[in-house]
Amino acid sequence: MEINTSEYLQSVPTVAGCPKPDKEEFAFVGRSNVGKSSLINMLTGRKSLALTSHTPGKTQTINHFLINKIWYLVDLPGYGYAKRSKTSRLAWQINMEEYLTQRENLTCVFLLIDANIKPQEIDLEFADWLGENSVPFCIIFTKSDKSKSIAIKKNIEAFFTVMAETWMILPQHFVTSANKKTGRKEVLGYIEELCAK
Repeated sequence: MEINTSEYLQSVPTVAGCPKPDKEEFAFVGRSNVGKSSLINMLTGRKSLALTSHTPGKTQTINHFLINKIWYLVDLPGYGYAKRSKTSRLAWQINMEEYLTQRENLTCVFLLIDANIKPQEIDLEFADWLGENSVPFCIIFTKSDKSKSIAIKKNIEAFFTVMAETWMILPQHFVTSANKKTGRKEVLGYIEELCAK
């Protein structure tokens, strides 16, 4: 799949304000500072479609982008940002749970995991929650250019080793680098495949 057109549609705080569910929708979510905006910009070939920031937790709303006039790409707020207030974290949880479980045209959630670090409990818990609520998802390991390939491979294997303790079938995954454009063809190919079903 080649992305020919990508346009920002809107930012809303809750699922009630989302666009009409008339197209396939693919959401991107991950821990704050996982490289989500950089990945989205790399996939779409736009340098500033999603705003990048050195400050974690910058995305606060559900952001919709229309891709090729065929499907929606959704940039979701990051989770696990410790400096947010308890009230803010609770609001995030409620809004995200509603979006992920009620959005009828949500085709797949891409759960972003930093490939440079060992498995984080918060990421594993989020994956478990998606599974328990029957939300279709796969995993994208980000920033694969930041460490040696052997370290990246170890971290990915460690993540799936922990998952295998409670999961019978492990989710599909992709390894990406926004800087080197690694994984772009594979992720977009997967989206194209799901849109064709």
